[in-house]
Amino acid sequence: MANTPVVAVGRPDDLGWRQVTINDQPAGRVRSMGELRRLIRRAGLASGSDIRWIGEDCTNWPDRPWYRRIVGTLMAAGLLATACMLTVIGMKDAFGALTYSGRVTGIIFLLAAGLEIIAVLAAVDYWHKRRVAHSGMVILIGASVSLAVGLLMLIMLMIDGGRYTNYVPLWVIFTMLSVAALCILVRDRVWKTVPHPGRIAAGAIVSALLAVPNVTYTQIYIPYATSPILNSAAYFGKPSLNKGQTKMYLPVHLSVKNSGQIPVYVVGSIYWVHGWIPVAKRNPASRLIHDGEFVRPPGQSLNPGEEFSEDEVIEIHCPCENKYEKVDVQAELYAIRKDRMAIVGDYARSGENLDKLKEEGKDQDPRGPEGQQYFRYQTSISNSNEILNATRGRQRITLWYVKKHEWPYVYVVVEPPGERVNFDIWDPNRNKKAVDRYGLERVRSSMQQKPFVELMEMAKEQPSTSETPTPTTW
Repeated sequence: MANTPVVAVGRPDDLGWRQVTINDQPAGRVRSMGELRRLIRRAGLASGSDIRWIGEDCTNWPDRPWYRRIVGTLMAAGLLATACMLTVIGMKDAFGALTYSGRVTGIIFLLAAGLEIIAVLAAVDYWHKRRVAHSGMVILIGASVSLAVGLLMLIMLMIDGGRYTNYVPLWVIFTMLSVAALCILVRDRVWKTVPHPGRIAAGAIVSALLAVPNVTYTQIYIPYATSPILNSAAYFGKPSLNKGQTKMYLPVHLSVKNSGQIPVYVVGSIYWVHGWIPVAKRNPASRLIHDGEFVRPPGQSLNPGEEFSEDEVIEIHCPCENKYEKVDVQAELYAIRKDRMAIVGDYARSGENLDKLKEEGKDQDPRGPEGQQYFRYQTSISNSNEILNATRGRQRITLWYVKKHEWPYVYVVVEPPGERVNFDIWDPNRNKKAVDRYGLERVRSSMQQKPFVELMEMAKEQPSTSETPTPTTW
């Protein structure tokens, strides 16, 4: 009897493992009678050896393989899917976000993706062997990150008024799986293997409370709240006459300068030269002499301190068919913040007139003003970071240059592809979403007005020219 090995089987742990010792030496762990018999045979003992059961008898094998495998697989799959999404968004933002805060967010997402991958490995260990003492705590952290990401994206989608995208089902699944995983892990009290878990949690919370407000204010709020400052001017140069004094060549100088701290795209521009005809017992009537774009090609970027200027030559027949009392010039442009979006297509070459759009069946996508001739520019845009691309979906910018009698105009909208645009230039809220999201701004230049007689006198003082300057036409 003295040489008979003593086989002892301990109590089952949370995962159903029971520790086996032979002569008080650890021999392994088992989760069923079959595993126990195989362990005894591998140890070279007879299958009929006496076994001492500690705490529970031979009928208590709480392991449920099907439950453990299903739960473990779902946890690992949810964490891996979260890691993939974080990697995709993080890579794009870390190297391509338009702002410093966006790139920092991308780096944070990449670090979170690394944590999720570690949590996937921990899930495999926790639901199989539990060789790592803190694997349950690592899964708890990973599931918390997955829940936070899912909720963050869904909340941003609702607050920002985004549309349904292919990401939405993933965020819903992330959130549901994360809640279920957290319930299971909390029930198992996975933090009991970590010394002083309360202190660790408190330290993380305090650090976040100190860092997040500071970063949010300095790197996000201040740049977002800063408005671009654009100054535009339009004025006449010195006119001249041809040799026969039948034509006046009137130079026009047009300019726009970015005097602020925010880079912008000038997505469209227009200028007008009007002559005012005196009408008896009424205010003077305007007559359009010339109009056109002055920022060409459209979509040019204008960084802080940069200025764009253009000189045009307007041709006026003299004596005028309708004698002008005065002549004025003014310009208008649309600008959009470059730190909130990027033009990703060839916007400058996207211009098409109405006849071409009708041939291609695009005159209703989006539709232009009814009964008016127009020229249209259109291209896709990207938001300042991939998170907004995921929540807002695809967006595109469209500009119409509308030829309307004496007062042609430009009009800009930012909408998802396929959106039926309500073309209403008098609706102050029509572009509210684009203004709030992208800082779309309509800028009027200063206006110069001169008596026509004064212009004629100035022209006569200039030497007559036989050359005919070519006026810019639209």
